[in-house]
Amino acid sequence: MPTPGFTELNAVTAVAARRNFRAAATDLGVSTSALSHSIAALEARLGVRLFHRTTRSVSLTVAGESFLARIEPALHAIAEAMEAVNEHRDLPAGLLRINASDVAAEQMLAPIVLKFLNRYPDMRVEIATEVRLVDIAAGGFDGGVRLSEMVPQDMVSIPVGGEQQHFVIGSPLYLTGRDRPLTPADLSNHSCIRFRLGSGLIYRWQFEKRGQSVSIDVNGKLTLDEPRLILNAAIAGAGLAYVSAWIARDALADGRVVRLLADWTPPYPGLCFYYPRHRHVTAGLRAFIALLREKHGALH
Repeated sequence: MPTPGFTELNAVTAVAARRNFRAAATDLGVSTSALSHSIAALEARLGVRLFHRTTRSVSLTVAGESFLARIEPALHAIAEAMEAVNEHRDLPAGLLRINASDVAAEQMLAPIVLKFLNRYPDMRVEIATEVRLVDIAAGGFDGGVRLSEMVPQDMVSIPVGGEQQHFVIGSPLYLTGRDRPLTPADLSNHSCIRFRLGSGLIYRWQFEKRGQSVSIDVNGKLTLDEPRLILNAAIAGAGLAYVSAWIARDALADGRVVRLLADWTPPYPGLCFYYPRHRHVTAGLRAFIALLREKHGALH
């Protein structure tokens, strides 16, 4: 029986990790059909099924679990050997995978990543944007970018920007004929656009003034899960919104929205790039960290 190739074995680990052929194919940079055919061909050669497949789920068979347990240490050793060779290159090569919120990717990573790719032409970067906070180690990511308060405590973090700030905004259309809120309590008299987090929870609007902190579960007919959709709805007059200054900056500058409760929304710590503390730092990740430190200061 022909020996399975490295590509086929990587396909098995990717599908096992994601429990989904489409997601695994995306991780591997191949089509879903190509991945499915690769797994099917391997199963045919082995004479056993490695995965149970239904229209809704993918799971390992008993044989698949046994096979995966045996090949994973070998694949890990091969990956480490390849990375060890990479350490001796003048410039790092390979793939750097980063998970971030869409706003974080737009705000901080784009200019940094472009500079990184220009400096290290043999590197490739993949940025996956998600609202929800994910386990970057389990997801196969080298690092993530989130607000500092969201970074897990067991991670090494690097600040990648200054302080952030959220604004309460409303369009002139919505505010016509309505009293503007002067305190957070006044929001009960307004329709607010609610934000559903990746966890499924509704975000509570946060306020602070002279040491007094207030967290409000606002009322409103419209709930969205993407900040730019919230901004667009506010511009259209759907209600008041609570969005980052970065998101609102252009609409504020041209008067499509106005800022409210300005004295109740002070700045807060900004974005951090983070990566697992006890995981091997590849040459590519080390070069990326060096660039971040060059632009934004030392680790903390």
